[in-house]
Amino acid sequence: MRVLVVEDETRLAEGLRRGFEAEGFAVDVAANGTDGLWYARENEYSVIVLDIMLPGISGYRICETLRAERNWTPILMLTAKDGEWDQVEALDTGADDYLTKPFSYAVLLARVRALLRRRSSDRPSVLEAGDVRLDPASKSVWRGDEPIDLTAREFSVLEYLMRRKGEVVSKREVLDNVWDSDFEGDPNIVEVYVRHLRNKVDRPFDRDAIETLRGSGYRLASNGG
Repeated sequence: MRVLVVEDETRLAEGLRRGFEAEGFAVDVAANGTDGLWYARENEYSVIVLDIMLPGISGYRICETLRAERNWTPILMLTAKDGEWDQVEALDTGADDYLTKPFSYAVLLARVRALLRRRSSDRPSVLEAGDVRLDPASKSVWRGDEPIDLTAREFSVLEYLMRRKGEVVSKREVLDNVWDSDFEGDPNIVEVYVRHLRNKVDRPFDRDAIETLRGSGYRLASNGG
């Protein structure tokens, strides 16, 4: 899942980036309101973490603009302000939640997860493909009753494939949804992680769920292989 952080305090923004990436999110960071609005318009995000006091365009204006354009991505607003009317304005412009600085990262992450659960309430809480099960909330994966230990990045790649099970997804789509837009490494990194997943999810169980379609991409079999 992909997160947009719009925050002009460099240390805080980088701290949020590292924290979200450690949880397996792909993260884009914008340091001003103008760039933040551009990112939000040009890319699809699971959630936006948005500071209110920003250079260029305020968080209030960004939120109001996105909602007017029928962009319903969940927005969690951050601010140093703690007045009740600031909270009212944030929510009235379309924000889904509000957190005052300084805050606990654990609380921020819990609120982001709550927003994601609300947004995906029409999806099963546990994703399934045959006997492969993945629980986004607990970051757990099983093949049958056997738990499978994955790194955060492996988990994110598998989650994306499971959300698109039965569909062919290109290497570019995996990069765009699992890595952030600043990634400048070798796109073949996707192949590396798909190989890791096969070695953990398929081969120990004599299965072949993750297919490679030359020139097209990858497909996770709906029946789990």
